[in-house]
Amino acid sequence: MSQRIYSLAYLSSHRCTPAQAIGVAAQTGYHFVGLRLWPNAAGAPQQQLLGQPEVLRETLAAQRDTGVGVFDLEIIRIGEQFDPHTWDALFDAGAALKAKAILVAGDDPDEARLTDHYARLCEVMKPFGMSADLEFMPWTAVKDAKSALRIVQGAGMPANAGILVDALHFGRSTTTLDDIRAIPRELLHYAQICDAQAGLNFSTEQMIHTARCERLLPGDGNIDVQGLFDALPADLPVSVEVVNFGREANTSVHDWAAECLTKSRPFVQA
Repeated sequence: MSQRIYSLAYLSSHRCTPAQAIGVAAQTGYHFVGLRLWPNAAGAPQQQLLGQPEVLRETLAAQRDTGVGVFDLEIIRIGEQFDPHTWDALFDAGAALKAKAILVAGDDPDEARLTDHYARLCEVMKPFGMSADLEFMPWTAVKDAKSALRIVQGAGMPANAGILVDALHFGRSTTTLDDIRAIPRELLHYAQICDAQAGLNFSTEQMIHTARCERLLPGDGNIDVQGLFDALPADLPVSVEVVNFGREANTSVHDWAAECLTKSRPFVQA
């Protein structure tokens, strides 16, 4: 049986500080965590660390004590006005934490400009040792896997380029399993697992609500999670990303993280 690498995504441990998330991950069988050090919208939830050296020290100490690493950091959004240096503090923190990837969302409807900005981001991030993983989401300008691949290829396939596949967005976009299989292996650094009701009939508001508040445990929805992970490389690290405010209200962060991993394993273990 191949040994999968599991990361506890920010959304699965959103109640935690970075150091607490690392502790929970260590206790429940994860190898890495994902941290949201930059909010996905102004004033939206995030973990406080940037500009707080004592929090960084505490987080680094938790890494040393547990052996749990930081896999990915969130989030960079590429809009019409884009300056990659907006995120210099995030790059510095990622380098200090030895993070592997930064999650990138594409919001600019002008695909040529978005592609140029993505290429520039990859260039600026190169010295920090992290990949720039473009996540397709059906309510953004990068709606499906084909769009993500087109942008990354248009950017010249930088060495640190990546495409992030989230089971939720696979299940709610026009992306097919053949589209997933068409993504070059070198662009895949990790994938996110969860479940939900699949389909193309959801409003933007419904899609965002599910993504941020009401995902389901793998097997509890009808997305083809098994087909997706069978189509992805068998050694791809898996970010377990299940946020469900209703379910979490009655359980501890520790127990939720453990249940998320238990429910994810059958879909991704060889």
